[in-house]
Amino acid sequence: MIDGMAAHIVPAELADIQQVLADQARYWGDRDMRSLHLLPLVHEFGRTCLVARGEDAILGYLIGFVTPDGTGYVHLVATRDDARGTGLGRALYGAFGEAARGQGAVRLKAITSVGNEGSIAFHRSLGFDARVREEYNGPGQPPRVVFTRDLGPQP
Repeated sequence: MIDGMAAHIVPAELADIQQVLADQARYWGDRDMRSLHLLPLVHEFGRTCLVARGEDAILGYLIGFVTPDGTGYVHLVATRDDARGTGLGRALYGAFGEAARGQGAVRLKAITSVGNEGSIAFHRSLGFDARVREEYNGPGQPPRVVFTRDLGPQP
């Protein structure tokens, strides 16, 4: 149960991500983010790719992995339009932090575009440091906001 919603967070299966892709506008609105949903990440990093399952739908998801240097990297995170404001995104990050820590992560990292004010505010509310990095995606590419946060000691 997450803020009154019947949902539980579990490792993602390919069928879950395919369900998200079939209904991607519910998670991303007008932005077509389908090309960023890399199914090999679910194949290879299944324990750190998570979904929040409701009674009959995926209410939110997080695709992430742990790098060799101990960084839990969040590639994508989204909540469905009817699940926003319920604390689900925060719960997904918490579950990811635990899973990443179990694989040796000592910090978390995520990236967004400079104009994504909602993402910037959300990550700052979770205690992330936000820094604009020029050429993060290479020369001639727009700058990105890079979020980092230490995981802290084991609870």
